[in-house]
Amino acid sequence: MSSFLNQPDWLWVPVVLFAALAQTFRNTAQRSLTTELGIWPATLVRFLYGLPFALVYLAALYLFFAPARLLPAFSWAYVAWIGFGAAFQIGATAALLLAMRERNFAVAVTLAKTEVLQVALFALMFLHELPTALGLLAMVLATLGVVVLSLPARGQWLSLSAWLSRPALYGLAAGAGFALATVCFRGGALALNAESPWVSSAWGVLLAQGLQSLAMGAWVSHCTPQGLAPLWRAWRVSLLTGAMGAAASIAWFTGYALQSVGNVRTLGMVEVVFSYVISRRVFSEQIRWQEKTGMAMMVAGLVLICLR
Repeated sequence: MSSFLNQPDWLWVPVVLFAALAQTFRNTAQRSLTTELGIWPATLVRFLYGLPFALVYLAALYLFFAPARLLPAFSWAYVAWIGFGAAFQIGATAALLLAMRERNFAVAVTLAKTEVLQVALFALMFLHELPTALGLLAMVLATLGVVVLSLPARGQWLSLSAWLSRPALYGLAAGAGFALATVCFRGGALALNAESPWVSSAWGVLLAQGLQSLAMGAWVSHCTPQGLAPLWRAWRVSLLTGAMGAAASIAWFTGYALQSVGNVRTLGMVEVVFSYVISRRVFSEQIRWQEKTGMAMMVAGLVLICLR
């Protein structure tokens, strides 16, 4: 069992790649639910229907891996890290949705893509994790690549008022919220100090999604006309969304236990590449020169973060 406890240094790379791929499939399934159920109920599905899969994963670890049977040393600090991370994730989702309700939200989406650079800043502030020069270069390259991919129309991104507008502030807040959530989840993994990253991720996802399901479940049942009823009627697609969401979250949390958040989130931007490949294959659309340039910059950043 020593190989189970002593993880190789490179293991975080395939774990994060799997997380990004699972998240791409989850987002694809969730889009159809958004049309059918609405934004907030579809967001709740991600957490609520993911809980049983997270519980099964944790139970499997305790049944089949003897080293995992020792309960970690839970503390209030651990609960606080995970609780704040869950809250920041919900808040970031709300900010992004508010931005998308505005007429000109393209700049907001672009600013939300600065999440990785904000992760590096918050990780330095709260976890004292300083990125290496090569890691920082990779973050900047990958972020610039995503920004190039998502740049709005020329008339908008040359307008100062667009970058200082309310939707832009929503987008920046969304990026900050997702960055803070990531740093909190990494802080939780460090505070738990479990015997294995797999155990750390199982408990982290179960606690975070449990808190998010309670909070958002209360909100949806109180603020939507039909309450939670539509969630049960769409159980088939919801189960797929929950399974992919749980798989992605477990892999993300494992990555946070194995590696610094800056590196994990930078490599996680490969999700954008997966999404573009899937959309282009499905709709047979040509990739513009701007998209090719952004993709090349992103891939360069991702290669750098892996080489280090």
